[in-house]
Amino acid sequence: MDDRYALFDLDKTLLPHDTQALFCNYVLRREGWRRIYLLWFLPCLPLAAVRLLSLRTMKRLFFSCLVGMKRETLEGYVVDFLESDFAAALYPAVVAEVERNRAEGRVLILNSASPEFYLRGIGEKLGFDHVIGTALEVPVTMPFLPVITGPNNKHGAKVTAMTERGLIPDGGTMLANSWAYSDSSADLPMLELVENAVMIHPGAKLAAAGARHGWRTMTPARPYSGKWSGFLAASAQACGLYRVRRRENA
Repeated sequence: MDDRYALFDLDKTLLPHDTQALFCNYVLRREGWRRIYLLWFLPCLPLAAVRLLSLRTMKRLFFSCLVGMKRETLEGYVVDFLESDFAAALYPAVVAEVERNRAEGRVLILNSASPEFYLRGIGEKLGFDHVIGTALEVPVTMPFLPVITGPNNKHGAKVTAMTERGLIPDGGTMLANSWAYSDSSADLPMLELVENAVMIHPGAKLAAAGARHGWRTMTPARPYSGKWSGFLAASAQACGLYRVRRRENA
């Protein structure tokens, strides 16, 4: 088994946004009536804040914005989204890290909590060798609450998925001459797995862990100035009111 890997998170790592919200924004700007999902999604946010609703349930509720959509329509939207809004939002500097690791012969693994129905296309677009995400079913017609099979691919589930699929060695041994990239402390299990970890705009908890380990930090330019500005951008995306502007090299 090859012992040289490059492990990448997606949201706020390869681009400055949550891709779920960005894709929702893309769909709502084309089918504005789907904003009706906000009538039941927004009241559930306080319940999620006090952990009465799980992240898994909230993900299903969020993707109720696709209710009634035919599979072929959804697949067509994904293709266009990846060539338009997604491509425009990517961090060029982090994409360059993908290319560097490929050139140096590492196995590229995109490992995200995002649903696999668009994650597979992202993996193909950016040339990843393997893609792991949350398995959200896409039937012929999307139901009110899409079904998630398997775990919400987050926290330690990312490492478990890689080992269970035989993509990395089992046993918790540090992966020498390997790299991992993330913006979130939720990915500490993945970051601590490799010899070289890179933090993208880390929050306080991740930055503190990075300082202890001597991890590298990248701060590519973002289309918002900080946490609350980013929250406002995500809120606008959830309502279909956001316009994506192409990122410059930074």
